[in-house]
Amino acid sequence: MLRFVLRRLALMVPVLLGLSVLLFIWVRNLPGQGPARSLLGPRATPERIEAINKSYGFNDPIVEQYFRYVGSLLRGDFLNSIRDGDPVLESFLDKLPVTVELSLAALLFAIVVGIPLGYLAARHQGRLLDTAVVSGSLLGVATPVFFLALLLKLVFANWLDLLPATLRQDPRIDATEVTGFAVLDGLITGEYDAAWDAVLHLILPGIALGTIPLAIIVRITRASVAEVMQEDYVRTAESKGLSRRTISRRHVLRNAMLPVATTIGLQTGLLFSGAVLTEQVFGFRGIGSYLFSAISQRDYPVLQGYIIFIAIMYSLINLIVDLLYGVIDPRVRVS
Repeated sequence: MLRFVLRRLALMVPVLLGLSVLLFIWVRNLPGQGPARSLLGPRATPERIEAINKSYGFNDPIVEQYFRYVGSLLRGDFLNSIRDGDPVLESFLDKLPVTVELSLAALLFAIVVGIPLGYLAARHQGRLLDTAVVSGSLLGVATPVFFLALLLKLVFANWLDLLPATLRQDPRIDATEVTGFAVLDGLITGEYDAAWDAVLHLILPGIALGTIPLAIIVRITRASVAEVMQEDYVRTAESKGLSRRTISRRHVLRNAMLPVATTIGLQTGLLFSGAVLTEQVFGFRGIGSYLFSAISQRDYPVLQGYIIFIAIMYSLINLIVDLLYGVIDPRVRVS
């Protein structure tokens, strides 16, 4: 197990180096104004632009800029934002709990609803329930996140007034911040009203962000369960008179979870990187909103740091999923 983990971590190095090269070239070829002109706005003059480019080394050869950037990454330095001068890594870590909490809410919604729906659709294959679930999953994949987010706000916040429309918590609540995770902080400090308020604020953005992963998990679960149900050992268990509950738990679901676990791992990484629009619509000040501002102002260090940071998280999440394979199915355990 340890050897497998070390080998996977070692493989991350060339992947991240390759990504850094492509990323460095891509960021510096973005259309539009450069970072100096975007930062200065109407106050931009050739002298001021030249001063900013010189101070950040943008006039140096791109190869020299790249190796200087890689050297800073190896020291754990993601550089400073051009916009506000704050360390990029420090800003990420400060805003990370907001995005992680939102992504976990979306993932929880997708898993809790998606796996049972996929299982029921497979058990009733070709019937009305199966048709409804498959049609709903197609609709979920096809609906843009920002449109669904605005629709949820309109119906449940504006028309029905059941759930809050924006922010992480009601600003009138004097919540104590410990970890940066609003729900967890409320539970730790015993401020259960603050924790419950944070949960209410997560419902609509969690549903909006989790709808596409939900639809994908439903379809993968349905296909995997339907395939396992055709296996000989399942028919043997049925012929022995085992209860449907025992067959489902011990034989069907356990063997059908491998592709589902892979899908959940991939969707988790995508949630962390895809929360930009959801955070904008619901006023969450997480990594997504931070990235949105960086794109509009061509903040190179933030853009580069964000993608490298997400790539590292994505790789680690997939490593965890691979390790979970051995828990789900002992036959695929690695050494």
